[in-house]
Amino acid sequence: MLTPFKPKSREIKKVERKGNILFLYSDHGILALEPKNEGIVRVIYTIKDSFSDKEKPGIVMKESFGDWDYTENDNSIELCLNRLRVSVNKETGAVSYYSKSGNSVNKKLLFKERDIDAKEFEEFESLRLAGVPQKTRIIETADGKKEVLEDPFKVSTGKSYHIRFNFELGDEALFGLGQQEKGFASLRGKTLYIHQGNRKIAVPMFVSTNGYGILVDTYSPLIFNDNQNGTYIYTEADQELDYYFIAGVTADNKADMNEVISGYRFLTGKAALLPKWAFGYVQSQERYETQEEILATVKKSRELGIGMDCLVLDWLSWPDNQWGQKSYDESRFPDPKGMIEKMHDDHVHFMISIWPTMAGNTENHKEFAEKNLFLPANTCYDAFKKEARELYFDQLKRTHFSYGTDAWWCDSSEPFTPEWNHLVRPEEGVLYKEYLDEAGLRMTYEYCNSFPLYHAMGIYENQRKAMEEAADKDSQYKEKRVCNLTRSAYTGQQRYGTIMWSGDTDASWDTLKNQVAIGLHFSASGIPFWTNDIGAFFVKHGINWYWDGKYDDTADNKGYCELYTRWYQYSAFLPMFRAHGTDVRRELWTFKGEFYDALLKANRLRYRLMPYIYSEAGKVWLKDASLIRWLAFDFADDKNTWGITDQFMFGESIMVCPVLDAMYYDENGESLIAAEKQRSVYLPAGCDWFDFYTGEKYEGGKTVTVSAPLDIIPFFVKDGSIIPMRAAALSTEEQNDEIEFKRFGNVTKGYEFYEDAGDGYGYEKGEYKLTVIK
Repeated sequence: MLTPFKPKSREIKKVERKGNILFLYSDHGILALEPKNEGIVRVIYTIKDSFSDKEKPGIVMKESFGDWDYTENDNSIELCLNRLRVSVNKETGAVSYYSKSGNSVNKKLLFKERDIDAKEFEEFESLRLAGVPQKTRIIETADGKKEVLEDPFKVSTGKSYHIRFNFELGDEALFGLGQQEKGFASLRGKTLYIHQGNRKIAVPMFVSTNGYGILVDTYSPLIFNDNQNGTYIYTEADQELDYYFIAGVTADNKADMNEVISGYRFLTGKAALLPKWAFGYVQSQERYETQEEILATVKKSRELGIGMDCLVLDWLSWPDNQWGQKSYDESRFPDPKGMIEKMHDDHVHFMISIWPTMAGNTENHKEFAEKNLFLPANTCYDAFKKEARELYFDQLKRTHFSYGTDAWWCDSSEPFTPEWNHLVRPEEGVLYKEYLDEAGLRMTYEYCNSFPLYHAMGIYENQRKAMEEAADKDSQYKEKRVCNLTRSAYTGQQRYGTIMWSGDTDASWDTLKNQVAIGLHFSASGIPFWTNDIGAFFVKHGINWYWDGKYDDTADNKGYCELYTRWYQYSAFLPMFRAHGTDVRRELWTFKGEFYDALLKANRLRYRLMPYIYSEAGKVWLKDASLIRWLAFDFADDKNTWGITDQFMFGESIMVCPVLDAMYYDENGESLIAAEKQRSVYLPAGCDWFDFYTGEKYEGGKTVTVSAPLDIIPFFVKDGSIIPMRAAALSTEEQNDEIEFKRFGNVTKGYEFYEDAGDGYGYEKGEYKLTVIK
């Protein structure tokens, strides 16, 4: 007979408080509970003799919270906080979390680890590329030039662990874990691979309608699983399990997921507020090729009365064949400083695409190579090194920043996208493995999800440093908020003035539907600023799996024009309102007749709502709010909201109900004569609602059908709300008309209306105006 190896006992044999941390010891490992405030506890578990001292850059709240006590009984150890009770099973070491209402004994089970083997470890040898020449090849993709490894020579970087964190869930919905490619409601029942990609963003944080959030402090790829094989998070490479439990419950034990987001920001840092202009319309496409073309676009937009606050210059601004060089092709951009000054005269800001890679024939590459500041066997700079981050921005200072550039588009910030190397899209598990092989060998497995965090850190810290150094001098480095549109993110990246977007999508109604849900999941991960490419990046159909648009005739196909119009209307209610893509030009005048009229109407609606939008954006900083939210965040008690993926909250008071199906034309541009020009809307229970356009009042808890002609995006306002509005303008800087405060229903409490100077740091410095509107 075979004899099994007996596992080490997980029974808690010793408990001691050291400072503000409670340590619990078993033969299997050490469990540490470290309260951070009355509702947040850090949980660390190791099977070694001590915890690691590895860098964990996502968390900024290093201090512990000391106002707690603990007790022991025959079955458990109880750590008691004012809002939370943490119970550890003495026999198994499994942890459960209960809410508390003040000092009341009444409690509600929020979350529990699995009773048996909640934390499983498997040791492995971590490998990385050796510091010798490696065989690589360059391939051309729609995502840029990619350097692919062939027969890599690897060396050991020591021992690490695959860790499975097993837990149990009840009757609850989960949201978050960054951005997936497909849209769905709750995370329940899913297997999700959490790694960076062109159309994926990894954030290891989820929230629950039961009133809590889990933030796993790992920097490696991970897997979330909730099916017949178990419910768990599996981290690919870590020294210990390290997670934060964040309670989000009201005094009467109701779920408050907005409080969970506030807890996430308490741990990982405030969300740096974007400049005011970044909430205006951002015009972009692949691509503007000359200085003359850019200025002509600004001129025509102004002549036609189109609101626009920013124009973006996509890739290939550099000289021919000098990929990633941070300087202009002088034959096409003879006077970039003068170009930007003319744009500023028209109240238009300028954003430019920059890449972490630099071709070997560039001066930028030469500087990095001389200091050995590239990732192994790659032309991507090593953002994990402070010296490399400083050099990267120093190169920007010499050119783009000194010309007056207002914002950065940090493209390809994963920076590895092996999925783009395929004609046919591989399965999710295959993509995960390929990402590990490509990124893990160059960045180490324990950190290969966190490159975008370090990249954004370098841009933010060094731009702020450049402005601070120039504050007392006559300098071209005008003080301005950092604004960084970037494709990937990780824990804590909201600190660095970043907006993320959904990557290079393809044009279809299904893709538009997906955008709503994936943007809400991303926001539920704690990072507030997100956008997408209006109309999708790829419009036509190509041979590659990702070039899968449905409209080869682009703007000559009325089916695409209708899709673009609805996409534009939806995006007018996102944190950043931005058009971009290839295959067809993205200026409004590309779309004719009724479509142009509808687009212009949506553009003006965005600017009319700007006082509300910017006030709500102020609450992102001041109150750790989220601009876009699942309905379940505000109406968790109404289970009907848990599965709604085609409506969302925009700020405190507005519920947006975008049109996500064709009503006028099919994919071939043929008329849909029988299609209804209306959509159904669920009005969450707990309050009444007003149609913004008609002022008609509706009772909550019901489904209604509303008119949705081409030039209307339905949206509703909560009863008792005040919406500050202004006349539409060509830019946020030109909005000087008196603000109208539009009231809806029975207003019983004042609306907190915030204003500050657009490009300063008013909110952050407390230099803002608060008016309570009655």
